[in-house]
Amino acid sequence: MSGGVTAPGGAARMCPLFVGREDVLAQALQLRAEAASGRGGMLLLGGEAGIGKSRLLDELATTAGGRTAHAESFSGDRQTPGLLLLAIASGVRDAGDDADAERIWDLVVSGDVGAGGAGARRLLVADLVDALVAALRVPLLLRLEDLHWADQLSLDVLQRVAARLRDLPSLVVATYRSEEVDADPEFVAWRTGLLARRHAQEVVLSRLGRDGTRSMLASITGEVPAEDDVERMYAAADGIPLHVEELVASGLEGVPETVGDAVILRARRLHPASARALGAASVIGREFDTRLLRVVLGAASEAAAEDPAGEPSVDDALQELIAQRFVVPATDAFDFRHALIRDAVYAALPSAERRTMHARVATGAPQLSDAIRSMHSERAGRADEAYVLARRAADRASTLSAHREAVELYRRAERTVPSATPAAERAELHRRLGAELAATDANRDAEREFSRAMELFREAGDDLAAAGVVPALAAASHLLGSDYATRDALIHEAIGWVDGAEPGIAADRVRGRLLAALAAAAMLDRRLDTSLAYATEARPLLEDDPDERLAVDVTRGAVQVFAGDERGWELLEASARTAAAEHREAVAARAYRMLGSSASVLLQYQRGAAWLEDGIDYATRIERWNDAHYLGAHLAHVRWATGHVDSAEELASRALADGRGGITTEITALHVLGYVALARDDLATAREVLSRAADLGERMRELQRLSPALWGLAEVALLSADASLAVVVSRRGLEESRAIGDAAYLFPFVVTGMRALLAAGEPTAAREWLQTTEALIAARGIPGTENAVAHAAGLLALRERRLTAAKDLLAAAVTGWSSVGRWWEGTQALLDLAEVFRRTRGPAEAAHLVARARDAAAASGAAALTRLADSVDARLAAGVAPTTLSAREEEVARLVATGSTNREIGEALHIAPKTVATHIEHILAKLGASRRAEIAAWASSQKG
Repeated sequence: MSGGVTAPGGAARMCPLFVGREDVLAQALQLRAEAASGRGGMLLLGGEAGIGKSRLLDELATTAGGRTAHAESFSGDRQTPGLLLLAIASGVRDAGDDADAERIWDLVVSGDVGAGGAGARRLLVADLVDALVAALRVPLLLRLEDLHWADQLSLDVLQRVAARLRDLPSLVVATYRSEEVDADPEFVAWRTGLLARRHAQEVVLSRLGRDGTRSMLASITGEVPAEDDVERMYAAADGIPLHVEELVASGLEGVPETVGDAVILRARRLHPASARALGAASVIGREFDTRLLRVVLGAASEAAAEDPAGEPSVDDALQELIAQRFVVPATDAFDFRHALIRDAVYAALPSAERRTMHARVATGAPQLSDAIRSMHSERAGRADEAYVLARRAADRASTLSAHREAVELYRRAERTVPSATPAAERAELHRRLGAELAATDANRDAEREFSRAMELFREAGDDLAAAGVVPALAAASHLLGSDYATRDALIHEAIGWVDGAEPGIAADRVRGRLLAALAAAAMLDRRLDTSLAYATEARPLLEDDPDERLAVDVTRGAVQVFAGDERGWELLEASARTAAAEHREAVAARAYRMLGSSASVLLQYQRGAAWLEDGIDYATRIERWNDAHYLGAHLAHVRWATGHVDSAEELASRALADGRGGITTEITALHVLGYVALARDDLATAREVLSRAADLGERMRELQRLSPALWGLAEVALLSADASLAVVVSRRGLEESRAIGDAAYLFPFVVTGMRALLAAGEPTAAREWLQTTEALIAARGIPGTENAVAHAAGLLALRERRLTAAKDLLAAAVTGWSSVGRWWEGTQALLDLAEVFRRTRGPAEAAHLVARARDAAAASGAAALTRLADSVDARLAAGVAPTTLSAREEEVARLVATGSTNREIGEALHIAPKTVATHIEHILAKLGASRRAEIAAWASSQKG
C-alpha cells in the first residue's frame, strides 16, 4: 500500500488521487474566482457520510490558494448556542485576523440576553453578523463542515451573512449530510430558505461508479487492480470513497461487510495504549487536546507519563493514531479523520468503560459548555448532575430564543430529573419545555407537556399555577384541530380552579388571561357576540399586564371587523403599531395576523396586501417564522382574489413548504392552491387539494378553516357540470355560516349556490336561497358582500326573463366586484351581463363584455373562465333567439326535460294536469316547437 498525501488541514489521505469530482471542483473554483473579484457567495455541498465532501474542500483550498479558515460542527452541538461561531472565530484567528476573531468570540461568550429575550437576541445576531462580515471583507475561503449538526444561533447568523456575501470578496463553502437532513426541520428550513432566495448554490455529491472505485484502488495500492477486486470492493463500498479507503486499509482479502467492521479490524492492530487512547477520543466526541485525552484516560495515562520506559505516552499513542489515519491534527487539537470512524470506535467500547470515560469528561473539562457536560453526565449515568447542567443550559438557550437547543436540553433535564424533585419544580420544567416546543411549532408535543405541567401543579396543590398554563394549552390544542367546544370547556374548568384560589391580584390576572383566551377562542369560531362579551369582562383585569391588554384589544378589533364595524380596522392597526413599538413581539405578530388575515377574508384586498406585507416583514425581522408563513398564505389568497394566479401559487407553495407544524398555515395555503387549480381548469387537482383542506377544516371545526374549502368544492362541482353536488355543498356552506350568523364566509356561496340551484332546475329553491342569504348578508353589513346579493339576484332575474332588472343588477355586480378587486366573480359577472345583452338583442355589447372577460381570464391564466367565455361566444355565434317563457312555464319545461308526465308535473308544482297541458301548449308556441322532445332540448340548452 502506498503512503498517503497530506491535506491542507494536516489529514493524511489514504487515496493520493482526487477521483470523480472534477466538475464540482471546477464549479467551486469558479465561485472562488468570482469572490476574489468582489462577488462572493455561498456553496452548499451535500452528500452522504464518507462521500468525499471534506476531500473536495481540501482540493479547493489547495488549488485556489489564499487565506482559508475552517470550522466544523459535531454531534451534540445543537444544544449549545453559538458553538459553530466559536469554531469560526478560531478559524478566523488562525487565518491571521485576531481582531475580528476576538469580537466574534466575545459576542458569543458574553451573549447573555437576560430579560431582553427575543429582542436582545436579535441585537446579538445583528452584532455577530456585522463581526463575521467584517472578517469576510478581506478575501477568505471559509469552509464549514457538517452543518446539519450546527446550533440555531450560528445558522441564524450565517443565514444573514449569506444575504450580504454578494458584496464581499469571500466564499463560504458549507457541507452537510444529505441523509440526515430530514431529521432536523430547522436545518431544512435554513437550507431551503437560502436556496429559495438564491443566497446560496447547492451541489449534492453522488456515489462513485465502478470506474471511480477502480481509480481509487489503483491510487491507494499503487497497482492496477484485478477486476475481481474491483467488483468485490464496488459491491462492499457501494461507491462511497471513505468506505473504499477503510476496506482497502483492512485488507483486500476477506473484505469486511461494513465500514464499521473495517475500522474495528484496523483498530485491533494498534498498540493497546493507542487503542485505549482511540476509545477515549471517541468518548470526547469532538476536537480534543492531549490534556483532555489524559483526563479521560485517567490513571493509565498518568503512569505512562511518569514511566517513559513503560507504556507509550499519550503523545506516542497520538502519533500512531495519526500514522494509521484514525485521527488528524488540527490547530492545538486533534480530531477523527471522519465521524463514521469515531462512531464505529465508540460503538465497540464496553458500556462500563464508556460510562467511566464520560464521567471523566463531565468533571475534568470545566471549559466545556454546560450543554456538552450535561450530555456526558447523562451518558455516565450521573443523572442528578446532568439535570442541574441541562436546566442551566436550557434556561440560557431559552433567553437567547434558541428554541431548538432549549427543547433538547429541557428534554434531557426531563429524562434526568431526580425522583425527589418537588412536583411544582417538575411542573415548571414541563411548562418551559412546552413553551419552547410551541415556539418551534411542535404543537402535539407542546400540548402533552402543558397537560403534564397542569397536572403536576394541581398535584402540588397550586390550582392557580395550573390554571395559568391553560391558555397556552388551549392554543396548542387549537393548532392540532381541537374544536371550540372542547377548548371552551377546558378554559371554563380552569376558571373554576381560580374561583377556589385565594382572591387577590394574582388570581385576577389569571382569571383575566383565561377570559381573554375564551374571547380569542370564540372569535376564531366567529362567535362574535360571545367573544366581545368575554373580552369586555377580561380587559379591566389586565390593566397592569400590557401584553394581555393589547391582546384583548386585538381580539376586540377582529370581532368588530367581522361584525361589519369599520372601527375595528383602526383598533387592529393601532394595536399592531403600539405592540411593535413597545417590543411586545408576540402581541404585535398576532395583531398583524388578525389585521392581514381579516382583510384577506373581508374583501379589503388593497389595504390587506399592504398590511400583510408589513406583517410578513415584521414577523421575519423578529424571526417568528410561523407567523410569517401564515401571513404569506393569506397574501397568496389576496393575490388569487385579485387575479394574480401565478403569484398566488408561488406564495402558497412557499408557505406550505416552510410552514412546518402550522395547521392554520397549511389549510390556508391549500385553499389557495385549490383555487389556483380551479382557475386553471385542472378540476381533478382542485378537488383533491380542496378535499384535503376540508378534511383538516373538519378536524378543527372552525368556520374559517372549513368554509373556504367547501366553496371551492362547490365551484369545482359547478364547472364539472354536477349541479346537484354543487347544491349540496353550497347548502352545507350556508348551514355552517347560519349557525353562527356569519356573512364573511357566506358571501361566495350566495352566487355559487344560486348558479347551482338554477342549473339543477330549482327556481323556487333559488328564490328561497336568495331570501335567506340576503338576510344574513344584510344583518352583518360587511362592505363588499352586498355585491354577492346583487349578482345572485341578477342571475335569478335573468332566468325568470326579467331582463331589465337582470341588466341593472348584474351591471351593479360588475361595478361592485371591480371596486373591491374581486376577480373571480367579477369576470363571471361580465359574462352574465353579456348573456343579458345577448337575450335583449344587443350582440355588439355582449361581444364587448365577453372580450373584457376573456382578457381578464387570459391575464390570469384562468382556463376555466376562458371556457365559460367560449360558451357565451358560441351562443352569440349561433344567434339563438331569446325566449320569453314565464317563470312557471320555465319550471314546467324543466320537468318536461326530466321525462315527467303531466300528472307528475302537476303534483310537483301543486297545479292541475289540465293547467300543465295549457302551459305546455304556450311553451310549444313560444319556442316554435311541435314536440315535448324539443322542449326538453331547449331546457337542456339553458343549463349552459
